[in-house]
Formats: sequence, C-alpha cells, structure tokens
Amino acid sequence: MFTKVLVANRGEIAVRIMRTLRDMNVSSVAVFSEADRNAEHVAVADESVLIGPADAARSYLDISRVIKAAQHTGAQAIHPGYGFLSENADFATACAAAGIVFIGPSAQTIASMGDKIEAKRAVLALGLPVVPGFSEAGADDTRLIEEAKNVGLPLIIKPSAGGGGKGMRVVYSLNELPAALVSARREAMSSFGDDSLLLERFIETARHIEVQVIGDTFGTVINASDRDCSLQRRHQKVVEEAPAPNLPDNVRASMLNAAVEIARSVSYTGVGTVEFVVDALNPLDHFFLEMNTRLQVEHPVTEMVTGLDLVELQLRISAGEPLPITQSDVRVTGHAVEVRVYAEDGNHNFMPSSGRLVQYSVPDNVRVDSGVRQDDVIGTNYDPLLFKVIAHADTRDEAFIRMDTALQNCVVLGVANNISVLRALVQDSQVRSADLNTGLIESLGLGQTPVHPGHHEIIGAALVLTNSLTPIRPTTAWAIADGWRVGQHAETSWTLISGPDFRTHVAISSDGSSFWASVDGGKPVHCSIMPRPPRKDCFSVVVDEFAKEVTVVLDGSRVLVGTAGSSWELNRASEGTHDDFTSGERSLDHVRSPMPGTVVVVEVKVGETVTKGTVLAVVEAMKMEYSLTAPHDGIVVAITAQVGSSVAKDAVLAEVSPKKMDP
Repeated sequence: MFTKVLVANRGEIAVRIMRTLRDMNVSSVAVFSEADRNAEHVAVADESVLIGPADAARSYLDISRVIKAAQHTGAQAIHPGYGFLSENADFATACAAAGIVFIGPSAQTIASMGDKIEAKRAVLALGLPVVPGFSEAGADDTRLIEEAKNVGLPLIIKPSAGGGGKGMRVVYSLNELPAALVSARREAMSSFGDDSLLLERFIETARHIEVQVIGDTFGTVINASDRDCSLQRRHQKVVEEAPAPNLPDNVRASMLNAAVEIARSVSYTGVGTVEFVVDALNPLDHFFLEMNTRLQVEHPVTEMVTGLDLVELQLRISAGEPLPITQSDVRVTGHAVEVRVYAEDGNHNFMPSSGRLVQYSVPDNVRVDSGVRQDDVIGTNYDPLLFKVIAHADTRDEAFIRMDTALQNCVVLGVANNISVLRALVQDSQVRSADLNTGLIESLGLGQTPVHPGHHEIIGAALVLTNSLTPIRPTTAWAIADGWRVGQHAETSWTLISGPDFRTHVAISSDGSSFWASVDGGKPVHCSIMPRPPRKDCFSVVVDEFAKEVTVVLDGSRVLVGTAGSSWELNRASEGTHDDFTSGERSLDHVRSPMPGTVVVVEVKVGETVTKGTVLAVVEAMKMEYSLTAPHDGIVVAITAQVGSSVAKDAVLAEVSPKKMDP
C-alpha cells in the first residue's frame, strides 16, 4: 500500500478521499489554488502545495503543476477525485511517465470510455443499444448542424469529455443550434480543457440509471448494484438514490450484466460507472449513455447500501491488490438517498451564489460529506457544490423521511442555497411514489417562484433588530431602547427588503413587558422571542401563541434568517432604496447580472437595434453560463459589460431604451 497520496482536487470530494486515507494510515497531500488557501481540504490534509491562481486552467487543470507537487512531496500516487483531471488520458499518461500511480483506469481505458464519442463506438461494437445520435471525433459546428437533421428534435448537445451537466444544451429548434454549439464549446473548454461535442436524441421522459462497476488488475469485474439519478436541474443531478426504485427485474438484470460486459471489454480497473437512459414510460427501452471512468459524486449512496468503501477499493486496486470481494459478496441492504446542497438561489432559477458562510450547521445523525466550514468565503471560480447529505434506512420511505428531517436541521446563512427546493423534492408525492424522470424538477416549477419569509421569520428579524438597539449591559435606563415615553410607548419600525420582489414593513411596540408587531399595517399581534441555546443565534419566536424556531443573524446591514432549512437575506431599507426596486421606466431598461461572475461574451454594441430576447452578453459563474437578453424591443444605449471583467450580482451591464420597431 502507498504511504503518501496526493489528492488532485478540492472541496468535499478531496475531504472525503482524505478521510479514507487517514483510516488506512496513508498520508495525504492537498493541492490548492490561491482562492483556496484557507479551504477545508487544505486544513484536513497532512501536507499541502500551492499550485497556481484561482483560474482552474492554471491550477487544478494544469497537469505539470500537479505532477510537480506530487514529486516535490514524495507522493507515490495521485487520486484525481471527480471533475478536473479525473477523466483526462493525458494526465494518466503523465503520471505514468513520472513514475507516479494514477488511481484510476489506464490512459487507454480513459481514452476509449472516458471520451463519450469513443465509448459509444466501443459499446456499439459489443452489439448493445446506445442513445441515437451523432458522435464523431473532430466534428466541427458545420458538420454537427448537418447531422442534427438526422438525429431529430429535441436533441441534446454534450461535451465529449467530463460530465456534471457542464456544457450540455437542449435544442428544440434547428435555429437554436448554432448559438447553442458556440456556448457549449466555450463551457466545455472552461470546465474540461476539451471542446469536443456530440449530439444525442433527447428523451424527455428519461430516467437516469447508473451501475457501479469495480475491476481489478487480475481480470475480475463485478457490479455494486445500481442508482437512480433522475432528479436533475440543468442536466446536473441534485438527488440520487440506491437502489433504483420501480425497475422491472429483467431491466435491472439487463443493465447490471451489460455494465459488467462493457467494463470487462476494456479491461477496466478501479471504480467506474456505466450510465443508462431508461424511458420512464417504457422501461424496456433502455440505452447505454456513457461510462464515467472515475468516482461519482453520488457514490455514497452505493457505499451506504453495500457497506463498501469505494475509495479504499480504488486504492487497493491501484496498489496491485486483488479485489477482496466477489459478486456474491455484494449485498444491498436498505435504501439510501443523497441530496446535493449547492450555493445557488433556490428562489431564483438556481442562480449561482457567493459570499461568506455566516452561519453553517449540519446534523450529526446522517452522513454529511462537506468541504466547507463556517466563515468560508464561497467564490465563483469553481463548482457551486457545498456539501452532500446522505440518509440510509431500512426502506425507501424511511430514508426519505430521515432526509427531510436532516434538511430541516441544516442551517446555511450568508450564501443563497437550494435546501428549500431539496425539501420540496423529498416531500413531493410523485418523488415519493418513485415516478421519476429527468424533467420533473422543471415540470414542478421548483426554483421558478420565490418563496418569501413568513410572519414568524419577519417578526423574529424585527425583534432581534429592536433588541440590538439596547446595549448588552445598559448603564442607565435611557440606554434601553424599549420605546418608553410619557404616555404610550413609541413604535420601532423596520423596512426589510429581499431582492427586487419582496418588501415588508414591521412596527414593533411594547408596554415594557410585552411586545406587539404589526406587519404591513396589519392588526398588531402579540409576539415574543427567546434564545434557544446551545445553538448560536437560534430563537423561539412566538406569534399569537404559536412558536417557531428561527435563526436570525445580524451581519452589517443584512439580516440573515433561516428556519426549517429555508433561508433568506433581508436588507434594511435606507434612503433611496425604494426607488431602486420600483418598476419605473429606467429600471426596466437596465439589464442586470443575475449572479456574480465573469463576462465571457458581449454580443452587441451601443446604438444597435435589438428585439426582445436578443442576447446582449453572457456571464459565467461556477462553470455555468447565463445569457442576458434584451427586456424589450429597442436600442442599446449603454454597455458597461467588458469581456473578462468581474461583475457583482445585480450590476447593470447594459441599457436598452424602448423604441417602436419598424414593421
């Protein structure tokens, strides 16, 4: 066994790999960019090496820098995790040339199966069904546009390298294709350093089923059962479970056998995943989708139901040991579900979020794979995944109930997140009945309509603000901000704003012993607030005798509020704030960035006439692109966006003045 392993990754997967390394008494080496100097994976590692600036292309994706870090620290092997260089055949080759073990399959296997184009060709040669489409190495946009007519609509554009939904685009009209190809190539190059693309028929009622395969260097290949990863947004998974529910036995057996056959055909070594698309309306129609020649984000659900440590198996196989188990040793016990908590706004179309984790707390009675800590600053340079919650129980229903309880007890304040959407998913009747498909999140409308704080959250925030006006140890009665005056006590009023679509006014009054609150001029209600130790900033807020646990944190001008997994950022209104959020003519002309990020494209010039929906600029954050479009027909009268410039959330990047268009 190795004595020292370098982990060529960051975030929760780096921390998770290091946990197994520690259990096996193997020293760990972290690599980090300048943006990750204070990251959790750096703190957990036994050693760490700075490998470059925040830009992944000059740090985590730089093969020579990673190899040099391993050589400098004396690491005998490199674990790539997932993403970044994990499916890069050149990286595996460079490791071998440097005398360093790459913890994964051979460069040849990665080239044939890690590349989606080569994988389809290899699987077709085995006589197994693949998703209809077009895949040809080196195909340019002209060729792809020509072949799209044969593929049929709707179709999906996919990068040949990598995964995780990066660079994928669904096209419903051939007119959309040219722009989608340009965008997909740009995002694929940014995420994987490879802009090769392929086309596939988009199955709208698809289930995404995966089979975990494990192979050693002695020719043994087994499966470790299957997973369902159908709950996705932007083609990226957010909820996964094992085993896959409601699958006919013959379909399950067919996929398990096919996965092993595919892995064996390329002499697969290590831990990998063979993915299939199953038509939810006709499960007998199932196709090979791709093979991931690496560990998957969702591997914990397989570990929970099988009792295997997949990272340990990777290490032992790469060290030349035979698999310590046979196919008959693999037993599936109970059911496991995993959710991914992202730094993205679940109230506003899952826009990436950034900022400081002012409050961070997760339950300790379920598995949590995390790469963050309280007070970490979440930037926009990398994937928005914060942590994963994994629940295991005897039955599927119990696992989902346990997950819902766990999410209620997650507190994430300071960075917008998707916990409220995850709770809605695990509670949804269609999800609970295992009626799953990859378009379900969109069809349910989750993430599209803002969910505003209720009276307990608003009044709790106002009470904490009011109490903050009084010093902790007042030296005179005049320092107590209770509104006392001769006659009736004075009110304390607060106007709170959350984004462009929520504004409320709360008036707090007191008689010296009790509080009343009036929200937006409504009838005053009796209220009170009491701390709930030992959790910091947690309170029991009582409104008309109904109590609710609410976390309230004052952070400068912001009031961060959380309850039962949901969270909001409220801002105290100041002079002029109201005008900023009205729907006046000028504010409607402004095109604002929905997220902090980097401008990667500017499509128009000042003076140009545009129609509603015309793309003006493209902003990238956390490896996701978002197109900013004209809000109405008109003329571009201002452009502040510049390619390569960093922009803040809500920054005005363009202005389009209304103008009657010529017929």
